Amino acid sequence: MPWWGVASALLANVLYSTGFVLEKRALTGLPALSTRRPARVVRELLSSPLWLAGSLALAAGFAAQLAVYRTLPLAAAQGIFVSGLVLLLLLSSAVLGERTSGRERQSIVAILLALVLVVASLRGEDAGAVARTAPPTTLLLIALPSLAAGLLLYGSAERRARRRHRLPTAGVPYGVAVGLLYGVSSLAIKGVAGLLTSHDIPAAAAQLLRSPYPYLLLFTGATGLVLSQTALQRCRASVIVPVCTTVTCVFTVACGTVAFGEPLPADPLRLALRLGGTAVALSVLLALPRHDTPAPYPPPARRS
Repeated sequence: MPWWGVASALLANVLYSTGFVLEKRALTGLPALSTRRPARVVRELLSSPLWLAGSLALAAGFAAQLAVYRTLPLAAAQGIFVSGLVLLLLLSSAVLGERTSGRERQSIVAILLALVLVVASLRGEDAGAVARTAPPTTLLLIALPSLAAGLLLYGSAERRARRRHRLPTAGVPYGVAVGLLYGVSSLAIKGVAGLLTSHDIPAAAAQLLRSPYPYLLLFTGATGLVLSQTALQRCRASVIVPVCTTVTCVFTVACGTVAFGEPLPADPLRLALRLGGTAVALSVLLALPRHDTPAPYPPPARRS
């Protein structure tokens, strides 16, 4: 693997984790956001200097991600990206004061184990088989149902959250829904990175505009902004972001392998490691708690 591709992935981890934590810190001081009023959501976000700083960090992470996808296979890139969950957990605790349960910490360790299995399935020759583009029909057959599923799941979580006397959600359904959107976005970023070239910029721009990649990016970027920020305001970053990242990772590796034609290992051991890592990540996702533990009621005051 080219060293600068790995370095770009690690830099993207730092930028993404920092951006999410800054945005979460900013969201705590903003009025309650609602997906029913997306224009108001955007207006409130743009009024916060701290949120803008976080979004700039995420934008820089996006630029680093473009460099990663030009040099590393999808499975390797996602393996490094998800390792950034450890940094996010530390920042959430130090900056936001969020406390994770023992079960959630064990889940983070299991996710990292899943990534170790996936990365262990890679070899040096895999880095030379970096695909550039995907057939538009195949990409859309994957992307459109996934986007619909993400929006339906988010809407269902919203309806359940509005019910009275319901335990506060830990954010897992929100994280899964946004993860599906960002999984499609990740495939689009991969496609954009493959079409970017400095040799013939006008031809590359024309080819890019004829592809579905920029339009998928616009939709997932605008929709993901409203949905992710609303969910991040309501739920802990240390739950939302790991779940979202896990879903994005599994989706990108599984569907990106099909869409871009990056081959799975032919060796049985390497194939078992890659599929086993994916299975562990999915099982961790299913085992995460769906609700936060409600705060205990204060003891009644004693009468004198």
